[in-house]
Amino acid sequence: MTYHQDKSLIVDRSGSVVQDPDQSAGWSHAASAATTQSSERKWPALVTIGIENNDSRACSYKRQPLYGGAPPSRSPVRERPRSVTVSKPVQDRVSLIQQITTPRPLPRRAPLQADTIPERYLSVSGRPGGDAERQSSAGEEDDGGVHVYAHRGRKLAIHRHEADSEKVICTTTHRPAKLSAEPGGKKLLPDPILKLLKIIGFGGGTKRSVSALAFNGSCTLLASAQTGTLSMVRLWDFEKGDCLVMFRTHAHSVSCLSFSHSGSVLCGVGKDKHGKNMVVVWNTSQACRGGEVVVLAKAHTDVDIQTMKIAFFDDTRMVSCGRDNVRLWRVRSGALRSCPVNLGEYHNLEFTDLAFEVGHSPERELEERTLYVCSRSGHILEIDYKNVVLCNVRRLQSAPFQHGERREKMTFNSGPGIAINSLCVSATYCATGSEDGYMRLWPLDFSGVFLEAEHEGPVSCVAISPEGLRVLSCTSTGEFGVLDVPSRGYQTLMRSHTESLLAFSTHPSYPQLATVSSDNTIRIWDLASLQQLYDFTANEETPCTVTFHPMRQALACGFSSGAIRYFDVAVTALQAEHKQHRGAITGLLFSPDGALMYSSCSAGSLALYSIGHREQHVVRVLGNVVCKDSERGPQALTLSRDGHLLAFVGPTEYTVTIMDGRSLDELLRVDVSILDLDSIKLDCALGLAFSPRRPYRLLVFTSGNKMLWLDPTTGQLTREVTHLHKEYCSSVAVSEDNKYLVTAGERILKVWDHGLAGSLRPQVFIGHSEPIQQVDFSPDQQCVITAGDAIFIWNFEAAPEVDALDVSSAGCVPAAHPSSVMGRLPLPLHSSIDCADQRRDSTFISSGMPRVSAPRPCISSPPRLDISPVHGAAHTESDDGDEGLGKVHHETSKVEEVEVQDPGESAGHSSLIIIENQVNRTKLPWGRGGIAAAQGEDLRPDPLCPDIYTHFNPRFKSSSPAKVACHPSAGQERLVLRTVIGYNGNGRGNMVWNPDTGFFAYTCGCVIVVEDLHSGSQRHWLGHPEEISTLALTHDGLILASSSGSGDGSSLCQIRVWDAQEGTCVKVLQHHSTEVQAMSFSRDDRLLLSVGDYRDGTLALWSTRTYEMLASTKLPQPAHAAIFNPSHADTFACVGSRTVNFWRVEDNGASSQMKVFRAAVPDEVGAAELTSLTYNPTSLLYTGCSTGQVCVWDAQTHRCFMTWEADQGEIGALLCRGNRLLTGSNTRRIRLWSVASVQELREKGSNASSSSVLMEQEMTLDGAIVSATFDDALEMGIVGTTAGTLWYINWVENTSIRLISGHRNKVTGLVVGPGETHCATCGEDGSVRVWSLHSCELLLQFQVLNQNCLCVDWSRHPSSGQRIAAGYSDGTIRFFSVSKTEMEMKIHPHPCAVMAVAFSLTGNVLLSGGKDGMMAVSSPRTGMTIRILSDHKESPLSAIQFSPRKPEELGLEGGEIWLAASLDRRVSIWASDWTKDKCELLDWLSFPAPDHDEGADSPVPTLASFCPWQPGTVVYTGFGIEKEALFYSLAQKQVLLRVPLSHFATSLSMSPAASLLVVGFRERIIRVIDSSAGTQQDFSAHDDAVHLCRISPSGNVLFTASYNQVLVWDIQNS
Repeated sequence: MTYHQDKSLIVDRSGSVVQDPDQSAGWSHAASAATTQSSERKWPALVTIGIENNDSRACSYKRQPLYGGAPPSRSPVRERPRSVTVSKPVQDRVSLIQQITTPRPLPRRAPLQADTIPERYLSVSGRPGGDAERQSSAGEEDDGGVHVYAHRGRKLAIHRHEADSEKVICTTTHRPAKLSAEPGGKKLLPDPILKLLKIIGFGGGTKRSVSALAFNGSCTLLASAQTGTLSMVRLWDFEKGDCLVMFRTHAHSVSCLSFSHSGSVLCGVGKDKHGKNMVVVWNTSQACRGGEVVVLAKAHTDVDIQTMKIAFFDDTRMVSCGRDNVRLWRVRSGALRSCPVNLGEYHNLEFTDLAFEVGHSPERELEERTLYVCSRSGHILEIDYKNVVLCNVRRLQSAPFQHGERREKMTFNSGPGIAINSLCVSATYCATGSEDGYMRLWPLDFSGVFLEAEHEGPVSCVAISPEGLRVLSCTSTGEFGVLDVPSRGYQTLMRSHTESLLAFSTHPSYPQLATVSSDNTIRIWDLASLQQLYDFTANEETPCTVTFHPMRQALACGFSSGAIRYFDVAVTALQAEHKQHRGAITGLLFSPDGALMYSSCSAGSLALYSIGHREQHVVRVLGNVVCKDSERGPQALTLSRDGHLLAFVGPTEYTVTIMDGRSLDELLRVDVSILDLDSIKLDCALGLAFSPRRPYRLLVFTSGNKMLWLDPTTGQLTREVTHLHKEYCSSVAVSEDNKYLVTAGERILKVWDHGLAGSLRPQVFIGHSEPIQQVDFSPDQQCVITAGDAIFIWNFEAAPEVDALDVSSAGCVPAAHPSSVMGRLPLPLHSSIDCADQRRDSTFISSGMPRVSAPRPCISSPPRLDISPVHGAAHTESDDGDEGLGKVHHETSKVEEVEVQDPGESAGHSSLIIIENQVNRTKLPWGRGGIAAAQGEDLRPDPLCPDIYTHFNPRFKSSSPAKVACHPSAGQERLVLRTVIGYNGNGRGNMVWNPDTGFFAYTCGCVIVVEDLHSGSQRHWLGHPEEISTLALTHDGLILASSSGSGDGSSLCQIRVWDAQEGTCVKVLQHHSTEVQAMSFSRDDRLLLSVGDYRDGTLALWSTRTYEMLASTKLPQPAHAAIFNPSHADTFACVGSRTVNFWRVEDNGASSQMKVFRAAVPDEVGAAELTSLTYNPTSLLYTGCSTGQVCVWDAQTHRCFMTWEADQGEIGALLCRGNRLLTGSNTRRIRLWSVASVQELREKGSNASSSSVLMEQEMTLDGAIVSATFDDALEMGIVGTTAGTLWYINWVENTSIRLISGHRNKVTGLVVGPGETHCATCGEDGSVRVWSLHSCELLLQFQVLNQNCLCVDWSRHPSSGQRIAAGYSDGTIRFFSVSKTEMEMKIHPHPCAVMAVAFSLTGNVLLSGGKDGMMAVSSPRTGMTIRILSDHKESPLSAIQFSPRKPEELGLEGGEIWLAASLDRRVSIWASDWTKDKCELLDWLSFPAPDHDEGADSPVPTLASFCPWQPGTVVYTGFGIEKEALFYSLAQKQVLLRVPLSHFATSLSMSPAASLLVVGFRERIIRVIDSSAGTQQDFSAHDDAVHLCRISPSGNVLFTASYNQVLVWDIQNS
């Protein structure tokens, strides 16, 4: 038994350590009495307990050559790459990273040679024949049948036709009569056309997988066994490769074989038809002479056998080991008998392998030797074989890690051992392979390890060469290698996927092959050496399809999660990630020139991407166009060789759609189900492929086992072949010269003459032991590659000469040399629109305005398309003489947008644009989505999110606001919002404070909280429908502006303008399409500036007098921050990628115009994003960078004259007051700098030294800094972090105090404590927090690292004290004492996550429910598990509740009544008396559900609760046929009342004070239902699904939660 101890740390509100419960751990002690004299607010003591979960498994990431040892360079796409687990090869411990070594050449032995084999032919005339017909055709001469070809030099090819009932038919006209191939037809030459050349991976060889191998002592005979009900054993002449004999085993699934040293006896272990172990011993002495194999003896046994070996010194003696036993066997007089070894106290071990002592001294008998047996517990037993006595027991120990990961010498001691999977003994040492991935070599006295090799996975097998100089090892992760003992060098011979292959792709220019498998790995192989080059592992998602880029050394991979990742193999970096799909990726293709990429998923969506050298954009996404079936992967899409036509199966399985490859405009749709008029079944299309040469034909294989040739321009059926395969066809490929067709079905491969398919018999080949997933020709057409259980590479005997390949006739773009820049330039997008539309698109830019100048070629990416409507506007040249200055005059009723010129297109270092607008204007129409919203609109590519934390990214929500709600009339509300708990750490600049007026506001979800810092009282401003991103406060503190996003895109985002004194919304502004990144008021509060996020990309200027938009512009790059100059009210600046934009606003009375000067950052900054900025009073601009640098700019001359490194991380907050500067970064640090000398250094330019800038103070908070505001002296202020905390900072006293706290992640549970003075919440961040209900202040926090806390309950019995129980994702339950502020106990009653916990009313018992549906009854005093209830097995528990009523009200005697609900819509009612060990099931409720699961994407929880005002009644709601809440009577066994609901409920709570039912919905509303009056009221204050509702025991307070937002409501019961 292994015990883990939790370490606790207690911290006060300021973050200082005040108590250490673990004195032995060596923690340092400190005390802090953090108070502020400037505030009258009294802060209660806050205690935080951090618990380190020692028994949790940390996720580790291993890297291999694709990522190297250093982090990859930042992607030019600026999208945060997802962590990918990359495995490492076996290596010497001194070298941490090395490339996979080249294997040594091994001697190649000739395989099976067959001189003459009788042939059996099929007949295609008539119906599928019976036995008589098949017998009559057995002797006919025919080209069909089964042919087995064996060639020396490892070239084995086996091909055959299908059974005699196969019928091959072809049609060559539009609808001709079907033709049959005659038996005497022409042969397909050469014969055989394929020869198996190479295999990558372990697999293949026989029709069923090989399960066991065994050599005799001289390695001249090899025995192999295959799995299955009809297991066969083959004996092979290993030198010649000939199969000597094949015989039945009379056992199912042979698991073990052992050859005697002489090769005369073979022993096998398998299962009989009853599932019992069966041991069979055969006499194989006559096999080499052509004789038969005879069974010597066999026995049935109930003991477990993992390994069985024949003693090398006696052919009649064997030894076996398994779970709980080691047995000695002997064959005598035709009987097989066994006796066990007395293992004493070690009889309960699981033994895995055994080996005899090697060598012998003349003075000892042959059987006087030691038998070594290893076990999964790490024990190695030494047994005296002759006397059958256990002599010695040792245990393999894992040595502790020392400094620098140096390992101590391995020894045998007591303690936890390492599972040993394999063991082999030579004359001088012993080799062991263990579960920890190590192969270790020991001396025979086991004094210590003298050599070890670390592998990627558990070592499953080890073997020592006869001379003892080399050790062979094999791992469960598919690695096969040899350790050379004298040189201590390791050589990898082969690697393999551990599961079935799903797809592969070959590079057209490099000899590389990429494969994806069900083992969640992506591997890249060298086709010449068959060695693995790179290996990627995705832990939680399966790669479904992969494709190489045709021009670059890069590949794209699609995953089961819907993600598509683009890897640059040359620089070993993840360059881009796309998440447009919601289903598993079924198709992934590049266009022939590599400029476009196509993807489809099992949810039916299709996406088109523009692939540039530096950026990738989503051009178009279409929904419900591809057939929704994951079985059509990985080749759901096919593209013609010229890239003009894209074809796929969809939108249903009966239709095939052909689209324009450049625009995704639909060209043709063909219904394949009606092409065969004689069929009585509807035919479905399974897959398709284009022929490689003109005229193109679309090959479609169907569920009716047919191949159809369609004309892609007319949809006409030109040819048809039936009976392709016995069952179905899974993949098809056509040779580049259009002469040969290869089809795959099940484990069969067929090669056809493409022009004569159906009239000329195909050649049939076998070899795969699993269904073939994909088949394709190699790029040089010399090989055919198939993927199933392994990668088979077949030599294509009919391949043309390499020089004779002519691809020009195929119409494809000539492949450029990889080093050619021009060959890799992306091509412009084309579409199938008419000439007028093309002329229009070439005339107008994305904003709808004519181009000022001719467009220049863009190397980085194709032109970005917009979906804004095109407006006519007159264009005039600027006549003011300014170089680079242009003017655009707009019509009076329009608000137009003009793209700001990109700095890369200008000859200078900056550019200038003027935007003019008239005063009167109207709103622009706006369209959204992947398809143009109006005629004449183009598509806008999906921009990529900047890879910086400063840029606002709204939290993903699967919910949407309710379209209809029943809000109460004013003064009639049953709920009044009292308090909001939490602060939105996901916002940016979403907290404001005016030190002069004391106005303090912040956001939580979609609510603006205005709090009085002295009293703690709150006001709440509601109205935003979505998460609020940022706030801005005027300098006089009278006006507040707030912005929220567009949600699902159904409307524009909102900017609400509030009267700060009255708390009323005075205006709603709408212009930005998605989110607002930043807002700022001018120094005179006359102007309001708003900047959209990376998707919106617009900058808007508003008048605060009329709240009309004065000007708007489209930014060429995303802006991360913007601010007005405090010295000049008409100038402001914004920052983005490597540029600072200095703007000036000019008001000409009737019109306004903006001028911008773009300044590039100095080279010293490097490729960094500018993330924050602030002005000082003398027009100095400070900008923060993503690399931690601060740049100082002269705002008048627009030049940077100073930089210094202010932090090691991204700077997200900058504030300047006088000669002091504040920086806040994602390193959680805020720093105070003295910048008094910067003004003096202003004249020194680039020679300014950063040593004159001094850091005065520094504080570390609990998260990245997202908002900050300070007084004019920069002495005290408030700072917000991503942890959801607002801190009061006082630099004078050097103190930090928590003002506002909240959960960082989703709140999963809430419970009100006894007396209703406190409440406790738990969340996915692993914390349990105790709050004061009076002030809603955080008093106590228990933190468990690396675990999610999923449920919590508070014991209400006085005898149990202030005690809380919390359930965690690792199956543990922890008990916390609130009064003692410590964790009292941890128990582990569940093997999986704990979903619900509940104290009994007496507090003597704790009920808990797991994710597996098991319920545990535990004692809170002892921690023992009293009982396990499995009634809800296999369905997660959603609720456990004790009834507050006494059992006597239901006619029961004593005890308690409780219920449990699970997600399968079942509720169980129990009566229990724990003092009498009584627990009985009273009732079992099961509720029906419709056939179609509407809540499949977001499961609807099963909610049940006892009704407080109606004894013996249970209220239930959940997923069902109707949306309703049911009142069920336990006494009457029937439903008493049905309350209809508008949506499925996600949370439920009952009021004990009144007949009120509170329900939360995924539609973000809270509904209060008065069941007695029949009334209901809806309340909206959440921005996500309301997943939690709790009414206090008194019925006066309601708690609701959505994600990490907790709202406290007062219930008006009167």
